[in-house]
Amino acid sequence: MTADRNHAEHRVRRFFRDLGPGVVTGAADDDPSGISTYSTTGAAFGYSQLWTVFLTFPLMAAVQVMCARLALVTGEGLAGVIRRRYPRWALWASCLLLAVANVVNIGADLAGMADALAMVTGVPRAWWPPFLAAGILAALVWWSYRHLARTFKWLTLVLFAYVITAFLARPDWPQVLRATFLPHIEWNPKYLATLVGILGTTITPYMFFWQASQEVEEERSQGRKTVISRRGATVEELRQARTDVLFGMGWAGLSMYFIILTAASTLHAHGHTRIETAQQAAEALRPLAGDAAYLLFALGLVGTGILAIPVLAGSAAYAIAEALHFHGSLDDRPKVGAKFYGVLTVAVLLGLALSLMKIDAIQALFYAAVVNGVLAPPLVLIVTLLTSDKKVMGACVNPPLLRWLGWATAVTMGAAAVALGLSALG
Repeated sequence: MTADRNHAEHRVRRFFRDLGPGVVTGAADDDPSGISTYSTTGAAFGYSQLWTVFLTFPLMAAVQVMCARLALVTGEGLAGVIRRRYPRWALWASCLLLAVANVVNIGADLAGMADALAMVTGVPRAWWPPFLAAGILAALVWWSYRHLARTFKWLTLVLFAYVITAFLARPDWPQVLRATFLPHIEWNPKYLATLVGILGTTITPYMFFWQASQEVEEERSQGRKTVISRRGATVEELRQARTDVLFGMGWAGLSMYFIILTAASTLHAHGHTRIETAQQAAEALRPLAGDAAYLLFALGLVGTGILAIPVLAGSAAYAIAEALHFHGSLDDRPKVGAKFYGVLTVAVLLGLALSLMKIDAIQALFYAAVVNGVLAPPLVLIVTLLTSDKKVMGACVNPPLLRWLGWATAVTMGAAAVALGLSALG
């Protein structure tokens, strides 16, 4: 009996030890801009879009698993593999569009975090973006990768705030179950545009680049400093990466579900259907669900931003470093990684400038969604083709299910991009 218990404890410890890039990437997907999207969805349409969690999970999980496999087998990040296999114009179009979208998202996330902190502390909003940007940059530049990875992994726990908040909101559980398992679609522009927004928020290019780059960082931290030493992956390494990604994407989907559920149970149920930001959602929660729910929602917004901004800035820096073929790592000291940290710093500072310009966050996120909507389908196609190519992956090519999910994601995201364009024209 004792031996069985020890074996079970060992398996649990090993499971959580193996979690890393996948769970951080998944949690970063629920950044302040994502929380805004899910909050407005629940406020506008109630429980009726809860089923979208089951649509997005297999698609985003498949792409992230492929990105992890690609990095483990080739020993390079996504941009590095694209540089070797595709024309320069394809590489630079991907990197530049990624950088633009990420900068806009950083600006919107800083603005959302500043709003939440001002709301909770009473300190003027204008003070927070510079403070937050400086703190995040200092951590990225001066901490080691190991320290960052441990911190990021613990930060993912802030998403528990939204699970707890949902139960405090006292939802109508029979309606919740119906909406979860019986898909409901309204054929009107507003409903379809919201569906497009959910897809664009959950399946985003920066996650592709970050996932692959962090797999490479994990291998570097184990002493595999060169590309040649990192090439190839064992069955056990691929299994660990798959477990990590599936858990991370599941955690992201669970959080998305409970954010929509919270907004639907409180805001929509009481007629507050025009919520445009997560900050407005948090403010509206207080009289409906109490101070505890309000504070959890607001503090969760700040915690996810602290996690997401390094991912946004870091994925842009990794992509440009790999595209220009210079060394870049979060484990480098500032002097050694001056170019890499320079790109990362510029991305954060540009985002800071946007947040201080009092831009319309919703408009900014719309344009970021347009860029992501254009970039995501061809990138998903490239990732699927690369991981299905024996010249790249050897014996580790995609199994049929993963390959078909990759194609389904590319088609779905392509249709979303077209729908987004048509809704914008309309």
